[in-house]
Parts: sequence; C-alpha cells; structure tokens
Amino acid sequence: MKKFFYIFLLIAGVASLHSCKDLVDEQGDPLLDLNQNSGFNGPRALFREITDKDTLYEYRYNGLQLNQVITKGRKKGKSYTNISWSGDKISKIMFYGFLDEDRNGVIDNDSIAYTQLMTYNAGGKLETISENRSVYNLTAPVPPSTIPTLPYVLNKKYRTVYTVKYTVATGKMSGISMITGEDVTGTPFAYKNYSETTYSYLGDNVSEVIRSYGTLTGTVQSAPTEKYSYGYSVYDDKISPFTLVPVVYKISRILSILRNDYESQMFSPNSPRRITVSNLIPAIPVTTIFTSNYNYDPQTYMSKGFGVNYIYKPL
Repeated sequence: MKKFFYIFLLIAGVASLHSCKDLVDEQGDPLLDLNQNSGFNGPRALFREITDKDTLYEYRYNGLQLNQVITKGRKKGKSYTNISWSGDKISKIMFYGFLDEDRNGVIDNDSIAYTQLMTYNAGGKLETISENRSVYNLTAPVPPSTIPTLPYVLNKKYRTVYTVKYTVATGKMSGISMITGEDVTGTPFAYKNYSETTYSYLGDNVSEVIRSYGTLTGTVQSAPTEKYSYGYSVYDDKISPFTLVPVVYKISRILSILRNDYESQMFSPNSPRRITVSNLIPAIPVTTIFTSNYNYDPQTYMSKGFGVNYIYKPL
C-alpha cells in the first residue's frame, strides 16, 4: 500500500510554481494563467501539467486536435504518446518510452511500447480498445559487473482487450472490462488475467470507481485477488482542465498502467476537493483520504490543485 499511495503523497506535498517554467508554447505563443489578471477570453487548450520539480504532461496539437502528449522518461529523457485521428474520432494511440508501473514514484528502467486501436459502436461511442504491448529490458550485466547495460532487448509481449460499457438511459460510461495475456512465441495464446471497473456518478461527476483484478481460465473469472475503490466528493462548480482533453485519450491514460484509476476525476466536468482510496480486500478496508483547495483563473478554469499547476494556451 505504501507504494500504491506514493503518487498521492507526492502530489499533496508539492508546491505551486510558474515562474521558472517556460512562458511560451512550442510555437512561441504565450501561455495562459501565468498572470491571473490577464483577462484571457476565448478558445483555449490544456498545454501543461507541472509541479515545482518537473513537467508531468505536455499536450501538443495539430490545429484543434490533440496529436501528442509528452511525459517523463528515464533519467532526463522523455516519453511520447502519439494520437491518430480518423475524422473527428481517435483511431489509434501509440506510446513509446517509460512508465511507473509499480506506482513507487520512480520511472521504471524497462522501456515500454504499445499500440491501441479503437473501435466505435453504431452510436459513435468508444466500444473496444485492442492493445499490443512490448516490454524491453536492459541487456543483462556481464560478470563481474552487476549493472545492466544498453541496448534494450525485447523481454515480454502482451495482448489486451478493453471493452467499454455505457448506461443506456444516461449515455455515461458505466464500466470497463479488461482481459489480458502474455504472448509467448511458440505457445498458444490465451488470456490469463482480467479486471472489471465500475463507475458511479453524482450528477455528471464521477463519485466512485471500483476496480477488481483476478485470473482467467478460459472465460471463467476467479474471485478477485485485488479490489480498490476510488471516491470523489466535495466537487467545486468551476471548470476542470480535463474538459479540454478528448475522453478517448483520458480512457487510454487511465489504462496506460494497471492501477491508474485514481485519475478518474478526469471524466468529471468539475474538480473534487476530497479523494479517498481504499483497498477493499482486507476484512476491514484500508482507506486513505486526500484533500485540496483549488485556484482558478478569471474564466473559472481550475489552475492549481493537489500540488499540480494547469497551464493553458490559446487556440
């Protein structure tokens, strides 16, 4: 649990800082909200999520469409999420770089590459995501050295399918089912693990997310071996920065690592001041509570919360 909650402790403890970050975007256009009295009015895009130590996410656009997200990599490197569109819908997302899959706050040494292909239902909503993922490790050390060296070599491959579900009456996302398995050369492929996620709402805002994990034998799911709840409450009535980001990208970001559901407030139009994270497997659930106040710009877009600053650019 210590590793699992690290990211929250990190976010809750970081202070805001704008002054030592770049004041312009990649095209040289001025960023917004660096001067809270700028009086900016008009179309905008989310450009960066930053802390006092680093840039967490940088969003790049082709016209009005988000086409790349840059995140941290190993050491001083960067990781890239490239987004392809077919008309007004995201058709493919490709990632290559590094992730923090064990949630300990440190970017892993393993290099990750995955491709996600999106399929939509007759109503135009995202229905399935088919993912192929490869994990690359550093070359094994040559004795007497114990330090792994370049180059990276392919270690494991995985196939995963996500199915997105909706409530008919409201059209809101009600759940995501996952099946996944390792793709081993020369061995018949089989899905070996599953997860089930459910979403509850208070109005338009997400109030609770529950995700269960277990093993899969054919189509038979085991009893959950892990189960977590993420609760969101005390919402403000201002505008969340994530309303400016495509929902399909937000789903992909949630699914980028196995336990990333704490970010599910991204699906809400407002921002929660209180977040609870609970491990539901123990007889007495273990719960941790996080709270934050927010800063806003003159147009009521949230500009700071949980130690993260949200920087905008004009469109």
